[in-house]
Amino acid sequence: MISFATTTVFGVDWIFLKPYIVLGLALGGVYALSGVGVVVLYQATGVLNLAFGAIGAAGALIAYYLVNHTSWPHWLAYLTCVLFGALVNVVYGMVLGPAFAGRDPLVKMMGTLALALILLGVMAWRAPAGGAFVRVLQLPTSNHRYTVFGAAVNLTQILALAFALVLTVGTTAFLRYTKIGTAMRALASDREITATLGVPVRKVELVAWLGSGLVCGGAGLLLADLFTSLDYTALTFLVISSLAAALIGRLRSLWVTLAGGLAVGLAQAVATPYASISAYRTGAPFVLAIVALLYLGRHRTVTLSRTAG
Repeated sequence: MISFATTTVFGVDWIFLKPYIVLGLALGGVYALSGVGVVVLYQATGVLNLAFGAIGAAGALIAYYLVNHTSWPHWLAYLTCVLFGALVNVVYGMVLGPAFAGRDPLVKMMGTLALALILLGVMAWRAPAGGAFVRVLQLPTSNHRYTVFGAAVNLTQILALAFALVLTVGTTAFLRYTKIGTAMRALASDREITATLGVPVRKVELVAWLGSGLVCGGAGLLLADLFTSLDYTALTFLVISSLAAALIGRLRSLWVTLAGGLAVGLAQAVATPYASISAYRTGAPFVLAIVALLYLGRHRTVTLSRTAG
């Protein structure tokens, strides 16, 4: 009988891989819930939000300041982080969204890239990095530790994975069984026809921006705790992993997006102990997204039309 303690995977003991798998599932959960937020917003508005990570990072910095430099209750500081994400998203969507509504998807995407760079510049101005000073935003949940299948996990890691599952299930049910969710699916199919049928497009978009913003803030808070330090630059560019998860889901399937986020997180974490590939683990989102897109698109056929003449 083979025990897990003696089993090896590519020369690395299984027991040695356990902590990396735990971390990978936790990070993958955050990538997945972020990817779900990206997909829902894209389906409702046609906007691929590149500012997702920057908004979460800025919210986490605000929470860090409130926790360490004010007498605010910690729970209120964490709530502020989540609400900040919602506020920035809603303001951007309601102020600039209509101006970009009729533009190409690439133009819409570049608008969110500009927002990301603005937020990154403000964070670098107000909270410059460097030196021996390290910012740490630790949630109370990280102090609760458990043993699952022989691996040590904390409550933050469990919540990251649980939130991803709950968000995917809840969003799927919302889109299928509510009027606004049905309107969102209609917008994804044909925006112009949906508008002519009397659907309140602006209201539907507001809900999409608000929901995506709440996910922005929550993801930033979780990632700030899962990382050893609050590095706003790293948090800003973690949107790449979330976008990879969304692309694996082809910007349509929430469940495939969930699986994609978990796969990206696991691939990055499990590659860490391998010296030969550890330096390239940041490329995992791109590799998995490309492989998934090629695999999922393998049955597509090209239809040629011809005119009678």
